[in-house]
Amino acid sequence: MGRMINERADRATASAAPCRVTVCRGCCCGDPAKIPGVDHSGQIPRLRAALDGAAPVRASECLDVCDQANVVVVQPSAAGRAAGGRPVWLGLVNDDAALADIAAWIRSGGPGLAEPPGVLDLYAIKVSRRVREALEG
Repeated sequence: MGRMINERADRATASAAPCRVTVCRGCCCGDPAKIPGVDHSGQIPRLRAALDGAAPVRASECLDVCDQANVVVVQPSAAGRAAGGRPVWLGLVNDDAALADIAAWIRSGGPGLAEPPGVLDLYAIKVSRRVREALEG
């Protein structure tokens, strides 16, 4: 019973200012002609289901890193930002295993609160300050 109370408290805290997830769906991301063999239209619903309410997921217009399609940005929760977490940009997110790893990391706390699974290092990308500020602004 104590575990259920802790889980409810954790969800209540996380829901106050949770991580936020942005999935690019601009000119290249989500385009079956550019990246064939990926269920682009199913990515966002599958990510939402895997997160089970732990973080909102939104689609964005082009994030201007087209060579890394499909792009997902994980922004830290308020607690994660207070702990030093910053937005993490992930590129080439074109398979369900990557979505599952992203969701598990966010459910564990996300940027600033939990170490990402090591495999996500392969997806991490650097973007220009201009691009970062456009999303955060």
